[in-house]
Amino acid sequence: MAKVAFTYEIPEIAEKILLNEGFDVWVNREDRTLTHEEIIELAKKNDALVTLLSDRIDEEVINAGKDKLKVISNYAVGYNNIDVGAAKEAGIFVTNTPGVLSDATADLAWALLFAVARKIIESDKFVREGKFIGWRPKLFLGYDIKGKTLGIIGMGRIGKEMAKRAKGFEMNVLYNKRNKLSEREEKELGVKYATLEELVKISDYISLHTPLTDETYHLLDEKEFSMMKPNVIIINTARGPVINEKVLIKYLKEGKIAGAGLDVYEEEPKVPQELIELDNVVLTPHTGSATYETRDNMAKMVAENVISALKGEVPPNNVY
Repeated sequence: MAKVAFTYEIPEIAEKILLNEGFDVWVNREDRTLTHEEIIELAKKNDALVTLLSDRIDEEVINAGKDKLKVISNYAVGYNNIDVGAAKEAGIFVTNTPGVLSDATADLAWALLFAVARKIIESDKFVREGKFIGWRPKLFLGYDIKGKTLGIIGMGRIGKEMAKRAKGFEMNVLYNKRNKLSEREEKELGVKYATLEELVKISDYISLHTPLTDETYHLLDEKEFSMMKPNVIIINTARGPVINEKVLIKYLKEGKIAGAGLDVYEEEPKVPQELIELDNVVLTPHTGSATYETRDNMAKMVAENVISALKGEVPPNNVY
């Protein structure tokens, strides 16, 4: 009987599907991330690992599992936590959950954009603290969204969903990615390609939807921040390290940019105290895909990837 181990508990539909297939399933029921040593032991004893982005699946884990492990099924669209090259060399499939979380993540990016632009969190706190004594002409002035310029960095599935939502607000949408879209797709989405320099100079809102790679690490750094408008608002639901967090904090504290909405952080789960203390930042705990429907669909995809691999097939979402 093939053995499957979950490094952390995910929606139970995945476990049910695998049990129905007759697999021996073990789930970490503790509310904690397993240690690297514990993951190594799981790799030695199981045919499949279901992992999270917070799990470091490096060459040491891969080597420990190379005689038994057949698939690492990541419960995420990203997989920068896994040494894919080592897994491929060892003949171990690596899978992810693409596409299914695009709408939910784009929705959260929009929610963050609205929350920062209209100072929702600050206003809510103000009312709860009993400070509201009536309408005032300059109370919590924010920024318009309709007709403004939105710069989207990374135009994959989530970036495209972001662009679709911008249509309803008659926004001018610029995008930047390594390979330009076709003219047909640009026209359908209502977007225009811009270099990164052009995008950061022109945009009123910048939303990040790029994967974390060597090329995108600190993609927004001192040079890029120095070119931005003072009223720009930055949204990041991608990966924390695509922004140099220290530079972001500096520009926020000095009022050189208007605000930020962040769902991810450079040294996640650590969030700098300086960010926490800023009123012009809205912070969420990496909940881009956190809807009941989306997380269930991700769990089903995880199970399907495991089943295919353990049947000797190439899983539908193998990443190499």
